[in-house]
Amino acid sequence: MEDKKHLDTVTAAGLLVAMGIIYGDIGTSPLYTLRAIIGAQNVVRGDVVRGALSCIIWTLTLQTTIKYVILILRADNRGEGGIFALYALIRRHARWLTVPAIIGGSALLADGIITPPVSVSSAVEGLTLIYPNIETVPIVIAILTVLFLIQAFGTSVVGTAFGPIMLVWFLMLGTLGFAQIIHAPGVLAALNPYYAWWLLTQYPDGFWLLGSVFLCTTGAEALYSDMGHCGRGNIRVSWIFVKTCLILNYLGQGAWLLSIEGQVLQTRIPFYEVMPSWFLTIGIVIATAATVIASQALISGSFTLISEAIRLNFWPKVRLRYPSVQKGQLYVPSVNLLLWAGCVGVVLYFRESSNMEAAYGLAITITMLMTTLLMSYYLYTHKYQAWGVVLFLTVYLGIEGSFLVANLIKFPHGGWVSVLIGASIASIMYIWLQAFQIKLRLTEYVRIDQYIQSIKELSRDISIPKYATHLVFMSNAARQSEIESKIIYSIFQKRPKRADIYWFVHVDTTDDPYTMEYKVNTIAPDDAYKVTFKLGFRVEQRINLFFRKVIEDMVKNKEVDITSRYESLSRQNVIGDFRFVVLEKFLSFENELPTRERFIMNLYFNIKSFTTSEDRWFGLDSSSVKIEKVPLVIRPVENVKLKRIAT
Repeated sequence: MEDKKHLDTVTAAGLLVAMGIIYGDIGTSPLYTLRAIIGAQNVVRGDVVRGALSCIIWTLTLQTTIKYVILILRADNRGEGGIFALYALIRRHARWLTVPAIIGGSALLADGIITPPVSVSSAVEGLTLIYPNIETVPIVIAILTVLFLIQAFGTSVVGTAFGPIMLVWFLMLGTLGFAQIIHAPGVLAALNPYYAWWLLTQYPDGFWLLGSVFLCTTGAEALYSDMGHCGRGNIRVSWIFVKTCLILNYLGQGAWLLSIEGQVLQTRIPFYEVMPSWFLTIGIVIATAATVIASQALISGSFTLISEAIRLNFWPKVRLRYPSVQKGQLYVPSVNLLLWAGCVGVVLYFRESSNMEAAYGLAITITMLMTTLLMSYYLYTHKYQAWGVVLFLTVYLGIEGSFLVANLIKFPHGGWVSVLIGASIASIMYIWLQAFQIKLRLTEYVRIDQYIQSIKELSRDISIPKYATHLVFMSNAARQSEIESKIIYSIFQKRPKRADIYWFVHVDTTDDPYTMEYKVNTIAPDDAYKVTFKLGFRVEQRINLFFRKVIEDMVKNKEVDITSRYESLSRQNVIGDFRFVVLEKFLSFENELPTRERFIMNLYFNIKSFTTSEDRWFGLDSSSVKIEKVPLVIRPVENVKLKRIAT
């Protein structure tokens, strides 16, 4: 209840933070949306301008305001939002929900590669109005490179400036638009949805303009993804101001377009044309700052998305860093490098923002469709009225399906780039999930109680050199009473490991984002214990630190004695040493796998060789960790036809 109250609290500081974090993408869309709809080589027509404006206004209303701000923000996972947080809320109800979650998440990551180049390029290209022969590509690459370099230091310091800059940006949008509307108030007729209907149904090929109209709402998914950072109340209140400024600016651009009716747009950019000449340089600087902030929000969102994907077994265990103690501050070096390379590649391939617009929008349309499917299932499982669920699903499948079909004409002109990136990311997610399920299905577990007597005898067998005072095994066995057979093999057969106390540690990732709980099962007092950590899918797995806390609590409660059992050390109350054993699986040669599973597992282990090791992932101290490689025998070879011959 306290979380809900905090989520809906509205404060001035919260509104400013929301302004700086979540509205970058949707807030910078006036830079290119109307230009993309009208087209550089088409004659400007008044009815088309009014139709385009009407489409934009009603898209922002139906798609952003009603679907996301009013409806989808209701589906919070302990205050967290985003497609994976939504999936975590409902994944227990149906296995097929994994498919839309993977498709939507991978498309959102693909959008994170396309958005920074198109936003920054759109702003920087304003310089051509002052310096017609300037080469913008090196400037764009330089800005993006600096942006990705500063990620390693965290954004807590820079982030404090984001809100005020975006506030200035939106005030600029609204003021410039209002100044144009005063001179041509007739443009307000575009508020009538009739003009949108006319453009889509009567104007030749008008339906296909939806692909460009969609650019005005591409950042809507960010409203949901960043709910945990800003709070639902702050998003809903600040959106009123943001939407007003956006519509004013679009109407202002429309008013300017009506003033050049009958002419061809060519190289002119409506966004910059509404600015007075004396303000142009200032406007370009503010626009560039806004697009950098928009890019920063998407990069940070991509880091969060990857960390959630890892906990949900959708992504390899790559290195995660936390540059500051601030909640939500996360840095993923491998993803940062991947995004930078992708952004630079997009800039070098397309060169101009007008070319990039063809690749932009297709991926995020797919994400929105997948969010609609997951949200419909959420409404169904949370006992909403059946007619309401069907209405929501029908309306938004119709709207987003239309946007998707219209965006498909972009495919040969650059849309294939975002589809290729999204498909590559989805392939990795699919392989990782399938490999996880194959391993889970075929890993052999045994009951611990069958080996308790043997463990006690081994612990007291002084003929075997002591391996450690406290021996800690990382286990995948979720049940309290079970353990992997490979751990038993490691203790007794590989090299007998004598210890005073055996610990088995299991980490259970919960659907709740910030759970931090543990429970201890005493298998045999002073001989063996099983510790199960329940950690949320957004919690860093610092097992070394957490395990130390568990030991402190147990010692305080007199549940265990961790003093060294060597007589000379025990008299001095020296604490015994702790040693962790992590079993790292490899694909055994003794397998007869179906072709599909062999292909998946080979890809899995090839990718895994480039990722973070298990001990570093669990946050274990490398000086006290033993990595043991164990074969993953999925299906042993049977009927070996080997014949003995006489000597």
